[in-house]
Amino acid sequence: MTGKERREQLLTIGRTLFAERGLDGTSVEEIAAAAGVSKPVVYEHFGGKEGLYAVVVDREFEKLLALITEALTSAIHYRSKLEKAALALLAYIEENPDGFRILVRDSHGGTGTGSFASLLSEIAGEVEYVLAREFDRHGYDDKNAPMYAQMLVGMVALIGQWWLDVRKPKREEVAAHLVNLAWNGLSGLEVRPSLDPKRRRKEQERREKAAEKAAAKAEKAQRKARRAEQG
Repeated sequence: MTGKERREQLLTIGRTLFAERGLDGTSVEEIAAAAGVSKPVVYEHFGGKEGLYAVVVDREFEKLLALITEALTSAIHYRSKLEKAALALLAYIEENPDGFRILVRDSHGGTGTGSFASLLSEIAGEVEYVLAREFDRHGYDDKNAPMYAQMLVGMVALIGQWWLDVRKPKREEVAAHLVNLAWNGLSGLEVRPSLDPKRRRKEQERREKAAEKAAAKAEKAQRKARRAEQG
């Protein structure tokens, strides 16, 4: 095994052990034993478990940040940006549960900038830029963009931590409900939220027809009541 291959092996093993036990609960002996090497090999490549942990965290940090940034910049419509960002986070959690578990743990001094708090700060900065442009376009005060960015990112991050363990419902459904709340607010929640624009339009048409039918029924009842009073 080459030095590069050994390094990648140690990173993979460390990632699994750190996700299960955390930095403090994992020893160099356990890492070395799982890799089938002696402790000096771990020290040679990373200087100790803290150095290995720092590389693992930074890798996951950069991976997730890249996914979220791409989602925010690839879509044109602002609802689509939110949908893609929510799906990117949930897809990362589903495909890299060990990585996400490591990110959400309390950071240690040896992890550099790759803590969950700093990750959320980076993402909030991207969201703030998007919101500021949208606020300005609609005549809102763009000074509030940082506050709204923190609100949105915090909501997405918390639902991600919750879904990491429960894994129900499916990520597309979770993303649809998340966007439903973030986009429409509590007063305008969609009964059947969906990420599919065609399904949303169909549901909107159904609600409009139901509202028209209810209004017609109410008007008919009022006319009937007036006739009864006159008779």
